[in-house]
Amino acid sequence: MGAELPDEVRAFVAEQRDGEVQRGLRTLPASELGEGDVVVRVACSSVNYKDALATIRKGQVAEISPLVPGIDLAGTVVEGAGDCPEGAEVLAHGYDIGVAHHGGYAEYARVPAEWVVALPEGLSARQAMAIGTAGFTAALSVARLERHGVAPDGGPVLVTGASGGVGSTAVSILAARGYEVVASSGKDSREYLESLGASEVVGRDDVAGDGKPLGRQRWAAAVDCVGGAVLAGLFGQIRYGGAVAASGLTAGIKVETTVMPFILRSVALLGIDSVQCPMEERAEIWRRVADDLRPPQLDDAITHEIGLDDLEGALDAILKGELTGRTVVRVA
Repeated sequence: MGAELPDEVRAFVAEQRDGEVQRGLRTLPASELGEGDVVVRVACSSVNYKDALATIRKGQVAEISPLVPGIDLAGTVVEGAGDCPEGAEVLAHGYDIGVAHHGGYAEYARVPAEWVVALPEGLSARQAMAIGTAGFTAALSVARLERHGVAPDGGPVLVTGASGGVGSTAVSILAARGYEVVASSGKDSREYLESLGASEVVGRDDVAGDGKPLGRQRWAAAVDCVGGAVLAGLFGQIRYGGAVAASGLTAGIKVETTVMPFILRSVALLGIDSVQCPMEERAEIWRRVADDLRPPQLDDAITHEIGLDDLEGALDAILKGELTGRTVVRVA
């Protein structure tokens, strides 16, 4: 029913040696792919900020060495188990993948069956990785906001870090669902964000607030992909009963704020985690990504494609903030 697992596989590997991280393509014995009862022939993976952190000395992400990074993958099952039969099209992300378990930057991946999601009808492996962990996080953010009661007629929704993987997909999904989207970015990416549906593009300084615990009520809700002082500045500008879905920390992990927006304006902080998201919700969000949460620009505006040979440059670029949107890695 397709390819069988060979004795050796081509992989991009990061290995700590003498206080440094050596990374690059090498041949890896299939016996070293890690524990698991499902083997996937990987068609595509993607480039995420976390993947880049896993390949640098001070990244504080990699928990094993050597490590095949790639926190998400999609492909075809060649050795099946449970609800993952041979020949099934699947995807996997989160849990220990690309952190404490070899990930998607290899021709084959071996993972536990309970980490695997059936590829939803209407999504190819390439499209699934154009969405990837970042897009899943964006879709989960939108779903959680709407579960809280946020609706298109409630007012503008702010997306911070909007030119990144999570932010750009959030802009696209929200705009397609009829929201007025204000996109905030530290990059000069107005044309790109407007092409995704943003009605207004502002800089980070425009969303910082005036430092007061309660400022002007500007946004019905926000998807924050940045954290730090940017996130802290949002709370006092969210309208009564609104919410902030937070998933990023590139601007820092400390958030200095007061309880006043949460008490006096009933603002909610919704933490968004794609790593340990329960499988039932994970599978449901992926089904919706193929349907009502599907980014309309999936095949064009949010996708760049590279091969394993181009990974080093892409990983360096995302660390420098030079990648816009999503980057798919063609593995097979």
